[in-house]
Amino acid sequence: MQAMSGASESTLGQPVTLRSLIPAVFLPATLYGFGQGAAAPLIALTARELGASLFVSGLVVTLLGFGQILGNLPAGRLVGVIGERSALLAATGLAVLAAIGCALAPNLWLLGLAVLLAGSANSVWNLARQTYLTEVVPLRLRARAMSTLGGVVRIGAFAGPLVGAGALLLGSRGGYWVQVVAVAVAGTIILVLPDVDRHSRARNGGRVRPLRMFRDHRRLFATLGTSALFVGAIRASRQAVVPLWGNHLGLDPAVISLIFGLSGALDMLLFYPAGRVMDLYGRRFVAVPSMLVLGLSYLLLPLTDGAVGLLAVAALMGIGNGLGSGIMMTLGADMAPPNARPAFLSAWRLCVDTGASLGPLLIGVGSVVSLAASVASMGVVGLLASAGLGRWIVEPDRADPEPPTPPQRAT
Repeated sequence: MQAMSGASESTLGQPVTLRSLIPAVFLPATLYGFGQGAAAPLIALTARELGASLFVSGLVVTLLGFGQILGNLPAGRLVGVIGERSALLAATGLAVLAAIGCALAPNLWLLGLAVLLAGSANSVWNLARQTYLTEVVPLRLRARAMSTLGGVVRIGAFAGPLVGAGALLLGSRGGYWVQVVAVAVAGTIILVLPDVDRHSRARNGGRVRPLRMFRDHRRLFATLGTSALFVGAIRASRQAVVPLWGNHLGLDPAVISLIFGLSGALDMLLFYPAGRVMDLYGRRFVAVPSMLVLGLSYLLLPLTDGAVGLLAVAALMGIGNGLGSGIMMTLGADMAPPNARPAFLSAWRLCVDTGASLGPLLIGVGSVVSLAASVASMGVVGLLASAGLGRWIVEPDRADPEPPTPPQRAT
């Protein structure tokens, strides 16, 4: 079976370009990320409002990532059975209900359930978009498409809290209603506008169970999959270590927020150049230096003793993270077997998301003993990720429209 991802024409007879993906793919993704950004800062505050301690509030926040982990494998099954577009619409509906649940939750239990459902909706939404791009985008544009998808979500998530803060005029939970509107508009666009390829479906992989991917490709997941877990850990930990170290230095919260925002801005600026380099020169040219820069920045962070030093290291972190924009989605698309893409990608995303959940948790636990040591240890994880990606990445053959397919059985 010929891989759809290698085709340069859609079934509508028009070439698939990044521009053609803007209305039905990148615009809804931006709105979805915008909604996430508007609501995310409120989860801990809502938990506190409902009487939770600081520790319990932190646990409620972690339910978002836990829901995403729980939803990854069922998402692969769902996308495989009903197709990407139908799965997107289902995930959009679930995300709207989850946001309404957060806005109206009268107690911690219902808030926690709504946050858990929001994470599950995110897993379906992200997998469906990644599967769709893998199906329809030609190999020569794949990395740019994936990095752009990741980039526009980051832009939305960056802008969301700004509008969410304004929505506090509607009450302490106003940001959730911003999310409801943004996600609903994203879903409406998906419903109204046709995809670039109307006939793209992942249903040919509907009978393949995602858990089977770990068995059939156990060598791949034991090597490159472990590196992906490390990548998820170090990238997600960045959101915790900068505020924690700033607090450790006694900096004003407004200064810490400004430093973190500038780091995020640098991150967003690099998504398209990162994708272009991957498409032109290969995945290693981005993956290895990205993790190397991130790892080194973590090792440098404990050496800072003021706002200027923290700003410099946070900027380095933003550059390192931005260099790797879309790399995990691109690698997953490269390796996914054409007859089981949703199942494989859901297993792949499980590796990344598990690392993303474990990273900040390890930082938090390690900080009880020594924050500096826990930050430095995550820097070592970054160096290990860089080495692993350099060793195990399989570059796609640009002369062959088929993506490289991992061996069916470990040897």
